[in-house]
Amino acid sequence: MATETDLVFSSQANHNFSRILTDLKRANLSISNRLRSIRDDADFVKEVAETLGRPLVANERCGSWYIRPADKSGSAYFKSTDGHTGQWNFSSRRLNIHLLPIIGQHDGCIIVDSTRRGKQMPDALSKTVPIWCCVLNRVLFPEASAALLRLFTPPNVVSRSEHSQAEARIPEHVEALKALEIDVATLRRHVSKPLRPMWVTQESRLVPTGQIFEDYHPVICCTSSRRVPGGEMSEGGYIQGAGDDTENWALGLTAPIFWNNAEALLSTPESELPDLVRALVADQSAGPAQRAHVQVAPCIFVGQVGAVTQQPETCTIAFISKTIDQASWIQSPTMMEVGIGKAKLASRNLRTALESICNFVNAYLKRSTEEQTHPHILIVCESGKDLSIGVALALVCQLFDNEGNYKPRATDWSINKNIIKTKLGRIMMAFPEANPSRTTLQSVNSYLMG
Repeated sequence: MATETDLVFSSQANHNFSRILTDLKRANLSISNRLRSIRDDADFVKEVAETLGRPLVANERCGSWYIRPADKSGSAYFKSTDGHTGQWNFSSRRLNIHLLPIIGQHDGCIIVDSTRRGKQMPDALSKTVPIWCCVLNRVLFPEASAALLRLFTPPNVVSRSEHSQAEARIPEHVEALKALEIDVATLRRHVSKPLRPMWVTQESRLVPTGQIFEDYHPVICCTSSRRVPGGEMSEGGYIQGAGDDTENWALGLTAPIFWNNAEALLSTPESELPDLVRALVADQSAGPAQRAHVQVAPCIFVGQVGAVTQQPETCTIAFISKTIDQASWIQSPTMMEVGIGKAKLASRNLRTALESICNFVNAYLKRSTEEQTHPHILIVCESGKDLSIGVALALVCQLFDNEGNYKPRATDWSINKNIIKTKLGRIMMAFPEANPSRTTLQSVNSYLMG
């Protein structure tokens, strides 16, 4: 007969047991399990698109993992943090107005995202998108019935109390959007009726429909991943939200690289996957596809550093990743190489660099005015979406009037956050994929407001 001593694990046994559980969890969260889970969820997303007859839009960064490139009609940028309890924000930096032509042309769209284990849907889909729809409806269709202008949220996810608190903030969001002075008439040419959010998960019953709704455009919020209430070890290798937190597991793998090489990746043993992933990433990095320069304001363009071909008539501001003495930044009357480091360090150092950059561009614009030539300003950084956007914002605030004409500000000129926000909103409408970091924008605000 077993004694009590026989039934109690020793401290060493407990340690070994804990280590075994950790190893099992790590094995279950392997790269191969993640990629298979993503493929299975992508099959569900494709079924949703075929059943409901609307185009797929990826809510970045996560959404693109669940949409095969051939099926992807666009990208959206709705942050879950804007929908968190107590926040309920409408982002004037992420207007997502570029979705309106897609919605109008196809009578709606399907926005795809996922969420971590245990949650039914991400806050971006349950609250951020509904707030966006409601705010746009009240600005674009103020004459619509109150029933169409109210806030819609999924009642099985958002409580009545939270819904009421979020809806109470809608009027201030409406005023914030109006303050950006957007062209309402132009936007209404894209959509003919209000937007109505709806929700689809893997627990939903899909009913085929190509129905055109008379009163609204459906904005279908699709949570791609199946809800896992417990641990992944009970799910046979399935991982909810497998495409999230890629910096912790993907080894540089991106959604496009995955889908371009899905067959090879999914058939490779786990032990060989890291080397294959690194090889694919290295191959992609050897010849990255450079985006064309994007115009974000009259005569101001942004792009990536590697895409620069210096033209003598173009004023170019190029950010390089190392730190160099400011006295050596100016290479010619039309070329400045700004060396303020990279990542967060560069964003912080931008504050002290902006005065030199603005003075350099101001001198170029003065010459263009005197010589009666058309100015062309190009700002490039590593991503083409961060530091370059910050500099463009500083320039339009400091050197141009509201119509985009060259008009340097007087030394006693004052500016406030609302003006800066309005100018940033216009840049984001011209380039929705732009992604200036909070630190970059703080540096710009600090420079402009002293």
